[in-house]
Amino acid sequence: MRRHLSLFVTASRYALIGHARNRFAMLLVVVYIPVWIALAYVTIPDQPAPFRLRATGEVLSPPGNHLTQITGALNAVTLIAGFMMFAATFTGGAFDRRLAMAGYPRYHLVLAKLSALTLVCVAISVYATAVAGSAWTPRQPLLLTAALFAAALTYGALGVVFGSVLRREVEGMFAILMISVLDVALQNPLSSSGSDSAVVRFLPTYGAVQASMSAAFSDASGGQALLTQCLWLTGASVAGFLVFRRRTRNALVRHRTPPPLPAPRGPGGTGGPGVHRPPSESGPAPERAGPA
Repeated sequence: MRRHLSLFVTASRYALIGHARNRFAMLLVVVYIPVWIALAYVTIPDQPAPFRLRATGEVLSPPGNHLTQITGALNAVTLIAGFMMFAATFTGGAFDRRLAMAGYPRYHLVLAKLSALTLVCVAISVYATAVAGSAWTPRQPLLLTAALFAAALTYGALGVVFGSVLRREVEGMFAILMISVLDVALQNPLSSSGSDSAVVRFLPTYGAVQASMSAAFSDASGGQALLTQCLWLTGASVAGFLVFRRRTRNALVRHRTPPPLPAPRGPGGTGGPGVHRPPSESGPAPERAGPA
């Protein structure tokens, strides 16, 4: 038990060090989240923006700038979590393979990455909730933090998938950026007239968006929406584990088949030089004893 704990702690330390060295991601956390949320509050009119919340069936009319702050916070945490996990997986893939091939348990590596991702998502979700609530107070701050946390975890797992299957860094960054922007923008009633469409239910952050809207502007429970988000989270996590396991498989252990023996040559079926024959066949034939 102590050995497993030591392996897990060591892998977690390396994972956290890798995240801490990503200074651009740290800058995004400190600067991008408050700037994005503040610009949404200042530039978007505070006129009521009525829309129907599918999770509860209520018709809500929050101020437009408050609504954009919530979607902006969701967009920010998903981008940052996706970028951080993609960068960690993309740059540390060779190191993880060497560890796995040297005998380091892959389950400890996966649990360490999951723990590091959880800590990162908790930090950015609490930070984004505090920044969004600096000008006004959401109805259910804890539920809002949980919704942001679930969305960040989902995109963190997707970042692991993209970091394992894509070959170039720019491809992963572009994929995470476009998916997050389209995902959240299509669910914002101010930017999309189809936010009430049935198609949005299949988007990666549908449950998180519904839960965060309910937490910010309603007293209704958003637990069912969080359960919906857990489906996407589970699927992304399973996909991330499978591609990580495939990428760190031990390439040295392979099934070796014995080489085929040379085919016999000649009319008598005897092989040429290089064909191994028993001593009784390779030596001179024994003399047959005649009659005395």
